[in-house]
Amino acid sequence: MIDLGVSKIALIGAVALIVIGPEKLPRLARTVGMLLGKAQRYVADVKQEVSRSMELDELKKMKETVEGAARDVENSIQTNASDFEKSWTDNTGETGGGHASLPGFEIFPEYKHPKKKWRLKTGATPQWYKARSGTRTRTQSGAARVARFRPTKSA
Repeated sequence: MIDLGVSKIALIGAVALIVIGPEKLPRLARTVGMLLGKAQRYVADVKQEVSRSMELDELKKMKETVEGAARDVENSIQTNASDFEKSWTDNTGETGGGHASLPGFEIFPEYKHPKKKWRLKTGATPQWYKARSGTRTRTQSGAARVARFRPTKSA
């Protein structure tokens, strides 16, 4: 960088005052200040762009390493699964999804949810109880419900 001390800046100011004149010097100083500010903002933007591109490159490298590790894990799981399937077919003698009769394993019946027929049970509720508790007994469209509860116009 240029080494500017207080004495050099004062000398430049005195020469500018003599050459440019006292009337135009404040406007020139304002213009030079604006140009220097724009230059500093431009340099800061360039620095930010360079740092973003460097971070992007680092993220791409990190993504590639993670994807490679995921592929390795997937391959190892697939090889272990094929080894397990091979040992399973060797021990049970099965090739499909049937149940083997291995010692110590019992086959239980399929699970059935206890409230399977809940519609029949709720349909058996008496009408007098539904009327007293406020349960709807008949379905009605939205337009019919609005027409039913719309206040009547008095003439």
